[in-house]
Amino acid sequence: MKGKNIGRLAVVAVIVAVALIAVIRFDVPELLQRLLSWIDDQGFVGVLVFIGTYIAATVLFIPGSVLTLGAGFVFGVVGGTVSVSIASTVGAFLAFLVGRYLARDWVAAKTEGAAGFRAIDDAVGREGWKIVFLTRLSPIFPFNLLNYAYGLTSVSAPAYLLASWIGMLPGTVMYVYLGSLAANLATLGAGGGGRSPVQWLLYGLGLAATVAVTIFVTRLAKRALKEALPEAERSGQDSVQNEEVSS
Repeated sequence: MKGKNIGRLAVVAVIVAVALIAVIRFDVPELLQRLLSWIDDQGFVGVLVFIGTYIAATVLFIPGSVLTLGAGFVFGVVGGTVSVSIASTVGAFLAFLVGRYLARDWVAAKTEGAAGFRAIDDAVGREGWKIVFLTRLSPIFPFNLLNYAYGLTSVSAPAYLLASWIGMLPGTVMYVYLGSLAANLATLGAGGGGRSPVQWLLYGLGLAATVAVTIFVTRLAKRALKEALPEAERSGQDSVQNEEVSS
């Protein structure tokens, strides 16, 4: 039993150490942009490298926004959405398994005293996968920390996997689409040039529709969460979000 605990602590230590080194010693966004530039010329191998990198970033608490936007630029809307959806879902599932089986004590310490997480935990006990699905739709919940925290709840692994995948799709499509508008990797999310007025019109209409659907779905999620989470505990959601910063 003692050996297992040591092994679990070793896994957590490695994850934290790698994440800290990446943040302190390197300009992570710039490195990711360089990687995306390389991936752009590698064909199918590049897709596999992208997926592997995204999974690692998710497990290591590295924000995936640059990679998600970059997927739209490199692979296009359809290819980018498929790649990000696979990678983010697998990464979230691996973090869930780490939180449930390898680093349970560490995750429990991180969420201890967070009223928002207690509310989610209680709601999961009542509603199961529905709460996972709704929190994936709502942007107010920290993605990386919840991946680990859900390992402490009663939700089953298959239900978590399916609810996370579907719940993350709307946001994935929006960010990938935004990335597809970029003129180059250095201006991800800022839009792109060199297109005709008709192309810009089509892109603009598509973006407006994507954003509108995402906002609509997000509002539905927030409304459903208000009904699922007790009012007194819902006020503690911000404390869950703050935990991601301190992790």
